[in-house]
Amino acid sequence: MLVFLWRVMMKKILFVSGSILLMAGCATAPKPDVVGQINQDLQKSPTSIGAGVDDWARGYILVQPRAGLSKDHFDEIVRGKGGRSLGRLGNLPIHKIKVPEHAEDAVVRALSKNPSIKFAEKDMIVSLTETIPDDPRYSDEWHLSKIQAPLAWDISQGDGITIAVLDTGVYAAHPDLSSKMLDGWNVVSNNSDIADINGHGTKVASFVGAATNNGVGVASVGFNANILPIKVSNLESGSASYSSLANGITWAADNGAQVANLSYQAYKSSTVTTAAKYMRNKGGLVVCSSGNSNIDTGYSNNASVITVGATNSSDVRAYFSNYGDYVDVAAPGRSVLAATNSGGYESVSGTSFSAPITAGVVGLIMSANPNLSPDQVETILESSADDLIAGVDWHMYYGHGRINASKAVQMALETSAADTEAPVVSVFSPSSGSIVKGNVSVEVSASDNSSVNEVSLYANGMLVATDTLAPYQFSWDSSQEADGMVTLTANAIDASLNEGVSQGHVVEVQNIAPVDDIEAPVVSISNPVDGSSVKRTVNIYVDASDNVQVAEIQLSINGSYVSSVAGSSLSYGWNTRKVDDGQYNITAVATDTSGNVSAVESVVVTVGTTTTTTTKGRKK
Repeated sequence: MLVFLWRVMMKKILFVSGSILLMAGCATAPKPDVVGQINQDLQKSPTSIGAGVDDWARGYILVQPRAGLSKDHFDEIVRGKGGRSLGRLGNLPIHKIKVPEHAEDAVVRALSKNPSIKFAEKDMIVSLTETIPDDPRYSDEWHLSKIQAPLAWDISQGDGITIAVLDTGVYAAHPDLSSKMLDGWNVVSNNSDIADINGHGTKVASFVGAATNNGVGVASVGFNANILPIKVSNLESGSASYSSLANGITWAADNGAQVANLSYQAYKSSTVTTAAKYMRNKGGLVVCSSGNSNIDTGYSNNASVITVGATNSSDVRAYFSNYGDYVDVAAPGRSVLAATNSGGYESVSGTSFSAPITAGVVGLIMSANPNLSPDQVETILESSADDLIAGVDWHMYYGHGRINASKAVQMALETSAADTEAPVVSVFSPSSGSIVKGNVSVEVSASDNSSVNEVSLYANGMLVATDTLAPYQFSWDSSQEADGMVTLTANAIDASLNEGVSQGHVVEVQNIAPVDDIEAPVVSISNPVDGSSVKRTVNIYVDASDNVQVAEIQLSINGSYVSSVAGSSLSYGWNTRKVDDGQYNITAVATDTSGNVSAVESVVVTVGTTTTTTTKGRKK
């Protein structure tokens, strides 16, 4: 019935449908922080932002220390390179660092070489990926039928899904958007002002969640999905910094969004990637646009985000769409109909709009089967895509293919979300048996059939730190352990709370410098005494001492070895009945653990005379 009504609406036959009113969720606003203030300063002072393709926030870089590195040590490292931490980006372990202007590249290079630093990069300013609208308004939204959205809506309409639009703001009063808007946030100004300063964000939002089946304006892929507007730029150009985008993603993840759309070329940023991993660990996904320069960017795949290229109504790559190894899927993006911040509609083109169309399909998949993991959702999106080149499963223009909403939601229904398989985890650096001291860089590998949520490192059973973002890297302060053998273990937990534990990985801690031992042991024979006469069985007692440790004592009689012991005391029973009468020379020598050898201790005794035997008791 829904498909029939949709087709009727597309033929301009008006009908009255039941109103769908969604209560807006009230998101908790974060308290102002120093990073937000810096972003405000950048917006007020455009001269502090570079011009041209390679723009960045002058005097600022972004740095992530390894998990476990103390604040004092991190601050010391940063100060040593002329920087100063201004605080973390929300809940991310990334610090915004103030450095001298024009020194950004040098400081980034220096910090990137420090084994206690996970990454350092400039706070780049990225532009929107929209191209200027080039076609008159279409009466029909061709992209919806192309991706089989109407068939998908028979199964899933995005109920219970919130899609965050990280952009220039949204015109919340638009008749096709007003009923779908949640209370959003401006991460640049740290306030609730989400007014669209550029117009781009309103267009993007209309593809994500314009009110559908309401007899007004346009329909959206997300159908019943809610829109969470997050303003990441206060500039009329719409450009945004890596730090603003990362703050926007974490704010979206912390405020109920299952999907975040970035119509920016931000997939190469370590900071944005870290934020995307943060969102994945909370069950969400980030969708980005590939860009509109008609080039192979040369970038490799970013497993943390879904990158989307653009196609036209003929299912061919849009002439402007970037391509390469990093493209995951393609979606309609040329001459597609969007709502505008003037309250109307217009035809627009750009990968900026392919991304939110894809984000809408991601929302439909999640709504069809809420138990799927983020990795499963992405796999379904890619596996269900239509191959646009026969016999080719992946292509640099289209990734895994042009998205197909109907096939995707059907596959979602047929996919089991049960996961009982534990992650596989191991400590691989430093190598087993290594001698370590001070702050030690520890590398852990972890993999799972679904996804790894967090990895924790332990030293002799005590927690060192927890890292939620791959690669799993730690800075362990070995001075907290006594010198000697220490066992390192790692635990990995996946999204279904299955836990994997590594085998013990033993290293030797040597924070106290070993003593340079050049002193030889001292050895003495306490029985028999020198010059005495002996008979029958004689108990020979030898003792040795050393400034470090005695390793061995050797005993000889008349130059022939008779006994030895590993330690500092020796006892030997000498049966004189088996030797000829005469004089005998008893000697002892001791060796310490450093190989130093004592002077020879010697006593002379007589066997077979009538002289009374003299002996001493054992030294106490």
